[in-house]
Amino acid sequence: MLQSKLFSQTLREAPKDDISTNAEFLIRGGFVEKLMAGVWTYLPLGYRVLENVNTIIREEMNAIGGVELLMSALQPRELWETTDRWKVEEMYKLKDRSGRDLGLGWTHEEAITHIAKTHIHSYRDLPQLVYQIQTKFRDEPRAKSGLIRGREFLMKDLYSFHRNKEDLVAFYDRVAEAYHSIFKRIGLTAYLVEASGGAFTKEFSHEFQVLSPAGEDETVYCKKCSFARNAEVIGDLKGCPQCSGDLDRGKSIEVGNIFKLGTKFSQAFGLSYQNENGEKELVWMGSYGIGPGRLVGTIVEVHHDEKGIIWPASVAPFTAHILFLSDSAKKHALELYEILKEKKVSVLLDDRADKTPGERFSDADLVGIPWRIVVSDKTIAENKIEVKKRDEPSPALMDTQSFLQLI
Repeated sequence: MLQSKLFSQTLREAPKDDISTNAEFLIRGGFVEKLMAGVWTYLPLGYRVLENVNTIIREEMNAIGGVELLMSALQPRELWETTDRWKVEEMYKLKDRSGRDLGLGWTHEEAITHIAKTHIHSYRDLPQLVYQIQTKFRDEPRAKSGLIRGREFLMKDLYSFHRNKEDLVAFYDRVAEAYHSIFKRIGLTAYLVEASGGAFTKEFSHEFQVLSPAGEDETVYCKKCSFARNAEVIGDLKGCPQCSGDLDRGKSIEVGNIFKLGTKFSQAFGLSYQNENGEKELVWMGSYGIGPGRLVGTIVEVHHDEKGIIWPASVAPFTAHILFLSDSAKKHALELYEILKEKKVSVLLDDRADKTPGERFSDADLVGIPWRIVVSDKTIAENKIEVKKRDEPSPALMDTQSFLQLI
């Protein structure tokens, strides 16, 4: 893509109303724009990153048997009164012109359980594993920290339906493994953290927490093994209960959560199945969430320097960013641009006529595409290109074929 056609532009000044690192760099880099507190527009660059994150999530959910659907955000009051959650303050509530009470979904346990009654009748119908990537709405009183805490945001929510607790537990562990794979692929190290089950269950639920000074949570963890627990439920632990090692603690960002819902929702909605003996049993359920937009914000909080973002290659908006330093080098830069596109390399060419070389270098660092390629009179004379990886200090001269083999 030509940078002049991107629609969005880079900004020199940081936003004054949001001091988080991810908000600063994402706004300045032309990835997102704030409409109001907790509500964001994904501009073309940001949308490409978001879709790369969604693709990885879909691949991992499909790999464990998930089937994608899409539920409505607009829901009737009666659905939520079934579980006594209409009164929850997080829900945006409104009336249609007939006076009927409606709400905007902030989660979808009620909706999916209601839908499942139409499709689950027998033990032969189980298990079922469905997920969506859909917009949620929450009247969040603390909408802040850029993309990390919003009022309108994307959520990947997976719901599973099982014959019994044993089958639920087995699948729950598979989801945890899939989540670890997602976070690893997008460049995050996440702890599986024991947390309160809240209104869902008396057992521990589990959160996935990424250590970061930008986090609102606090995680107690062991550096020697995998143990981690939310500080709110830590109790009086003196050492690691798994290996007796010393415990440490740090601020963290919650990037996912998983719940064993048990029969709470199936009982409320009368969701049951007929077993082999013709007897009715309640369906066991699980709920598993990840916020793709929150992941984008978290990636920036973890992967940046003083100059801007350093995108992991798996989620970067483009693989390569071409800059040319003179009018005479422009022709060669355009030729290289076409070569890379032909080789299926996603590439952004900075063709903006109103930018100096210094501004182009600065913007390249801010936008954070993994590979920067510079075409200049000097590189042309040597039949080379100057290549620099965003997270490395120095560039190198090489021919185009060597670069293609490198990436």
